[in-house]
Amino acid sequence: MTNATPTTTTITFDMIRRAHDDYCAHLNPTASYSYPLLNHHFDREIILKHENTQPTGAFKVRGGLALFALRGTAALEPGIISASTGNHAQSMAYAATQHNTRCTIVMPQDTPAERAEAVELLGATVELVGMDMSQSLAHARAVAAATSQVFIAPTEYEIIAGHAGVYVELFTDHADLDAVFVPIGSGSGAAGACLVRNELSPTTKIIGVQSAQAPAAHRAWKDNDFSGAPATTFALGLATTSACTRTQEILRSHLDDFLLVDDPAIEKAQRLLATTAHTLAEGAGAVALAGLAAYSPMRKTAAIISGGNATAAEIVGLASATTTF
Repeated sequence: MTNATPTTTTITFDMIRRAHDDYCAHLNPTASYSYPLLNHHFDREIILKHENTQPTGAFKVRGGLALFALRGTAALEPGIISASTGNHAQSMAYAATQHNTRCTIVMPQDTPAERAEAVELLGATVELVGMDMSQSLAHARAVAAATSQVFIAPTEYEIIAGHAGVYVELFTDHADLDAVFVPIGSGSGAAGACLVRNELSPTTKIIGVQSAQAPAAHRAWKDNDFSGAPATTFALGLATTSACTRTQEILRSHLDDFLLVDDPAIEKAQRLLATTAHTLAEGAGAVALAGLAAYSPMRKTAAIISGGNATAAEIVGLASATTTF
């Protein structure tokens, strides 16, 4: 697919700019670096965009702050409720605390304890309900319907606009990229990447990457199949069992390519980042580099390190993972 066919969305570039300008009062732009050892390994220039250095350890912090900036604190005053395996949850909790608003997060029952604790320490109430994200989201919606709390889906338009700020910064700093590799879970980050690319760097390809052990979004994009798929990947940020129609509306019109990589390749990318780029990435944060490794070489590319919230098991696994692709 190419970016030639326009689609109508309620996200404008003006929204993206306004959200980015507003939350820059809370967040500094993240660095984007090139590392000689990593470039040598792939024999090409690679830029890493370090969203792992955000205060919550992931790019999604931008979405929560953008939600409050664009929708307004008054509309969210009754409190917000959402569901997440971790990074969106921390984004909601962080933004709610900044705006003195109550926040409840529903997480699947098997969520690692350290992830649930991180959300609680940011000020949110955590409920462990459901066997997967679909069930957790359903519970959050039900609670919102029965209370005054405002349900916030992980792919609200304001949140996508907030996530897009990653690419405002990237394309401002690097105007000559051949391609950008972007993780896809729900697809909000990749959708934002496409919208900003269309405005600031039309010749750059946006290439999504997902775990082959969680292929729901890929099936929707490739085959228009929204029936869902099991998610057995270790990478919690990629573990979506159904595709989001809102982000797919953008991706199916604007995403240039969409790759699936196996979990062992993601683990290899995690170790490569640690050994050549001084970077701790969670599985979802390393998947873009794993996709880049599997793609035909281009002169200058970027990979988004979307998060650094690796579990203890992931960190231990770095010692045994290989770096050979």
